[in-house]
Amino acid sequence: MLKRAVKTIAHGLFLALFLPAAAATAFGRLPTVFTLFAHACALVPGILGDYARIAFYRLTLRNCSLHSRVSFGSFFVDREVSLGRGVYIGPYCVIGRCRIGDRTQIASQVQILSGQRQHVRDETGRISGSEAGTFEAVEIGPDCWIGASAIIMAAVGAGTTIGAGAVVVNDIPGGVVAVGNPARVVRKTAPAGRPS
Repeated sequence: MLKRAVKTIAHGLFLALFLPAAAATAFGRLPTVFTLFAHACALVPGILGDYARIAFYRLTLRNCSLHSRVSFGSFFVDREVSLGRGVYIGPYCVIGRCRIGDRTQIASQVQILSGQRQHVRDETGRISGSEAGTFEAVEIGPDCWIGASAIIMAAVGAGTTIGAGAVVVNDIPGGVVAVGNPARVVRKTAPAGRPS
């Protein structure tokens, strides 16, 4: 009970502390200023950094639960994100447009791209900047585990495990384990309470 009360007070204090920063970004609607503060928050160490990041993102992302954790070095590159309750994001992750379901855990150095078509080539073969691309919100269901250094460009179904270093370029269904580049399903996950 005491721990919950302390956490609630800490969340309130950090929300108040980061309200001016969020307002300076027009609550995430000014991309350049949003990026500046997202990078700055990513570098705040320890538990204070955890509270700072979640407060800033609560005030600027499309939807963000205060009951989640974004670790040191991790940041969102776009405000069009929905972050569920109980989500854990490990250190040094770079996250684009996405919807992350409740209780999903993301290991360190994971990248979640805003889809697969952020850069296009013109008729001469020259690559464009991101302003010419298409940004999509990648869906990651609840209760997923995304292994270290995975790259996610397509949907991941509920209860799925993505192996370390996997590259998800096609939608992965729920309740499976997927590994490799490109990621492919290797087996189903075990029901809760049963060994896999």
